[in-house]
Amino acid sequence: MATETLVSFAVERLGDKLIQEAKFLKGVSRQADRLHRDLRAMQCFLEEADKKQEEDSRVRNWVSDIREAVYNAEDIIDMFILNAQSLRRNFFPKCGFKKLINCYKVGKKIEALQLGLLDISNRREALGIKNIGEGRSRSAENQMLQGLRRSSPHAEEHVVVGLEKEADELVNQLIGGDLRRRVISLVGMGGIGKTTLAKKVYNHRQVVECFPDCRAWAYVSPDCRPRDVYMQIIKQLVCTSTKDQQVLEMVEKLQEHELGDFLHEHLKEKRYLIVLDDVWSCRDWNCLAKVSSNDPDCLGNVFPDGGNCSRLLLTTRDKDVALHADARSTPLEMQLLSKQKSWNLFCGKAFLDHVDADRYPPDLVQLGREMVDKCNGLPLAIVVLGGLLSRDMSHTEWRKVHDNINAYLAKEGSQTRVMTVLNLSYIDLPSYLKPCFLHLSLFPEDYVISTRKLFLLWIAEGFVLSAEQADQQSMKVTAEVYLNELINRNLIQVVRMSVNARVVECRVHDLMRELAIRKAKEQNFFRTHDIEDPLSSSTSNSSLFSSKCRRQSIYSDMERYASVEHNTPYLRSLLFFNLGHEICRFSQLDFIGKCFKVLRVLDLEGVKVESLPSIVGTLIHLRYLGLRHTGLKLLPLSIGNLRSLQTLDVNNLKQVPNVIWKIQNMRYLYMEGQKYDIPLKIDTLENLQVLSGITFKQWIQNNSSKLTCLGKLKLEGRYELVEGVEFWKSIAKLRVLKSLYLKASEESSFPSLAMDSCLYLSKLDIKGHMQKLSESFQFPPNLSQLTLDSCRLDCDPMPILEKLPKLLTLRLRAESYLGTEMHVSANGFPQLKVLQLFELSKVIKLNIENGAIPWLMQLHCQFSTRISGVDKLSNLVEVKIVIDSMIPSFSPFARFLSTYRSRKYHLYWDHS
Repeated sequence: MATETLVSFAVERLGDKLIQEAKFLKGVSRQADRLHRDLRAMQCFLEEADKKQEEDSRVRNWVSDIREAVYNAEDIIDMFILNAQSLRRNFFPKCGFKKLINCYKVGKKIEALQLGLLDISNRREALGIKNIGEGRSRSAENQMLQGLRRSSPHAEEHVVVGLEKEADELVNQLIGGDLRRRVISLVGMGGIGKTTLAKKVYNHRQVVECFPDCRAWAYVSPDCRPRDVYMQIIKQLVCTSTKDQQVLEMVEKLQEHELGDFLHEHLKEKRYLIVLDDVWSCRDWNCLAKVSSNDPDCLGNVFPDGGNCSRLLLTTRDKDVALHADARSTPLEMQLLSKQKSWNLFCGKAFLDHVDADRYPPDLVQLGREMVDKCNGLPLAIVVLGGLLSRDMSHTEWRKVHDNINAYLAKEGSQTRVMTVLNLSYIDLPSYLKPCFLHLSLFPEDYVISTRKLFLLWIAEGFVLSAEQADQQSMKVTAEVYLNELINRNLIQVVRMSVNARVVECRVHDLMRELAIRKAKEQNFFRTHDIEDPLSSSTSNSSLFSSKCRRQSIYSDMERYASVEHNTPYLRSLLFFNLGHEICRFSQLDFIGKCFKVLRVLDLEGVKVESLPSIVGTLIHLRYLGLRHTGLKLLPLSIGNLRSLQTLDVNNLKQVPNVIWKIQNMRYLYMEGQKYDIPLKIDTLENLQVLSGITFKQWIQNNSSKLTCLGKLKLEGRYELVEGVEFWKSIAKLRVLKSLYLKASEESSFPSLAMDSCLYLSKLDIKGHMQKLSESFQFPPNLSQLTLDSCRLDCDPMPILEKLPKLLTLRLRAESYLGTEMHVSANGFPQLKVLQLFELSKVIKLNIENGAIPWLMQLHCQFSTRISGVDKLSNLVEVKIVIDSMIPSFSPFARFLSTYRSRKYHLYWDHS
């Protein structure tokens, strides 16, 4: 469970507050400090309790009590700070008396909480909860589930759909290729069919012929026990007849390390195939193969490499395991089924005749298709659903399952516990990833999530902790590491990647989201509300949510939500989503400031807001304020009071109020599209890391040397309003600046830019008319990524750009060059890996001399651009061509591709 992590985060936040808010906590500091120490002591037992609560309801209640105590402590301190801040703004004589009363009340609440903690602590020993490391429990439910999941190669599925291509590819890898011992991995989310495909290949005729005498299948499980795995293999390879019983008896007496040595000796001279089904971690692989921790590149001491084409086949949910086991082999990443293949699989299970499903009643077919869509291509869910419905072909039964599909997929039973199978992925998560996964439950079904926004939300929630708390620069990097780990574990799906292979957008599979929702509800992590959402807590005009709820996610009917009674005074996060069903708007937002006084996250993106009331300025605990695409034109001056605010995300304002300088904790400031270019002081924001949307004129009026943490900067407006030399001096003062985006207004233009003083800049985007391209020596010396957009250059930019020694990515877009030909000379672009040429309507020819762009891997261009010399690009692996629908013939393009049949191509038709 994530309880241990959530409590740890809360305790850490409490400790930070005691330090940061010392001036407000005078009078109760001693009690608060004692409370913090008591809670930290309780943390020591939570990891063990987390493991036990799956099987013991008493332990589950004990953990819930600790979570409640920590939340109560947070609430008490946050409300005390809020009241103290309010009293500091008043200078009436009676305020001193109110402060004394406030301290007295808080002291009493802390004393009561400490008594409660004492009782919780006394119950710990009675429940058998030990310190971390003193005891290990294995959930009875998990043991039962592992028994149900224990795979055998002999129980092959009769109805297998959509795996023909993958099976052929896998067979070729097993029986062909190099002579070295290889580890070939099947990777995918739980229930996607890894074991099914492995069985199909294991029993394939060609594979059996290739490994006639030495094949074995072993189920590993999340609770990896090398001795059990070795015995499974040995029984299949060695003890195959009654005369081997003496050998078996002897083997069973061996220690684990002796079994590994025995297996190694038996396999040493043989060509073998061993399937290890369900390997969960790199550590498990190391234990099974006996890979030395001092030499992770070694092959291990159990599965020898005899140079005879021996193979191991792994199934795993974690891509990192596959790459760790054999970095030289590319894992086969299994994909979700298409709609048609999903339907074929369902028909084979539900109608027992997937060839002639159309002869069944149309009402069942319609219900069936809707239920299959809900499974989102996950084979396990489709198979379970089909088997369930095959027992009763009545409309009533199918309608009942249709209306409660998630409940049926989680229903008790040997094969029908889809959620329990998926839950194994959650249980296996390290503690720091569990809150991040639970947080995904706040987003609507099938919602495409911006990773930039997701990282900022995780940071605001306190889920991302850098190695050093003071090292705030690394937090976004750490958040990205967390995301990639969830992706590699197949808990998140990638929707869109950037040109430099970073995830830009992602989503969560419907059933994974359902799992996250169930886990989140168990811990009062969040509640969601939608008129059509069965998860909605209420449909009356009374309170919609539990008073203990920490986060709320609202999908529709904003005005109704604003009008109901709110009984969640300690709410920390409030997210609104406009799903496009209607124009969602708020006529007034005062209720947020009145009802949710300790709010940390408020996101209104996409919801039409007439105005932001000044009461929002009283939310002194607010860390994230999302106002993008709300239609707001002005912000209240009180926003300067949000002293805890880390992220402000807003766009298209008439003007930004000149109070931002007061928000000392601001780290991420987005304010693109200002209408009026009025002065804006920002050089007091010493923690600022991202600044996007400030105008050139506003920027030059600030002392940039004070912005010591600024790593990403986007400037826009009229460049000619600033003096060029002074401007670039101000940029050069930014010692950690890595990314710079310059956007000139339509009536403005850039002269030749002297950027060579920007020693630390690695990414540069320039959008707008350029009078002349800078010489190569005027560019930043460490530039690795360059984008030119709408620059309208008359001269070929390649002779200058090809001399940039460290350039890895070059993008020329949207009429950045108005000529007809471009030429890359020999030895040009010595390190370039990605070249994009899009919307250059007049460019008809690109000449690449022999020896140019030797490391180019990706080439993106238009069909109308003829490229000569591309056949000399030996490292090219991907070509993307935008094909205009008006092209009269496809044959020239076919001839172009015929030279590169062995390479990977993506073709896009532009119908604009």
